[in-house]
Amino acid sequence: MDSSTLFSIRLSLQVAITATCLVVPTGILFAYILAEKNFRGKDLLDIALTLPLVLPPTVTGYYLVILFGRNGPIGRPIYDLTGWTIMFTWQAAVLASFVVAMPLMVKTARASFESIEHQLIDVSYTLGHSESATLFKVILPLARKGLFAGASLAFARAMGEFGATLMLAGNIPGKTDTAPLAIYSYASSGDWPSANGMVLLFTLLSGAILYVALKFNGRVF
Repeated sequence: MDSSTLFSIRLSLQVAITATCLVVPTGILFAYILAEKNFRGKDLLDIALTLPLVLPPTVTGYYLVILFGRNGPIGRPIYDLTGWTIMFTWQAAVLASFVVAMPLMVKTARASFESIEHQLIDVSYTLGHSESATLFKVILPLARKGLFAGASLAFARAMGEFGATLMLAGNIPGKTDTAPLAIYSYASSGDWPSANGMVLLFTLLSGAILYVALKFNGRVF
């Protein structure tokens, strides 16, 4: 592998690990709320969290550009305060991967939470444990296999993100060209040996991660 290929693989790992570290706690929080709480707008929240799973990645990327671009409602205040924009940076790839991987973590974690016998939770409350203590001492340990499976799937999705990353981070050689973007570039330029090698690597890695997820949880959702 040449230096550009190694950079793309290293950047993809960096982006996927960072995005997964953000997805896991956030996804667990939203999954717990959806599984254990009843409130107005619950279905809307569920739909909003699930949309990136069904929308074309370029549409998700477009929304992120509108929100986080230099003139966006989130991006403009950040730029005015710091002079920095997330657009066309590796952090933009993290943001795109975070958004598209979140539904997998939420869906898998929620299914794990809902599979726990509620009597065990009630017993914890009866013994005087608070809601937070019950969450950390009862619910999370019982759901750990599903949570690990969700984290594995989220990592795999973040590792393979393409469309939203292209929209938000661009395909800048040596800066934002993650491995999926590098594959696209190789194929576009007719460098089939390099494209084939990276495609095979990604296929094997994705298959291994999926096997781990199924091994731990026995299902995707």
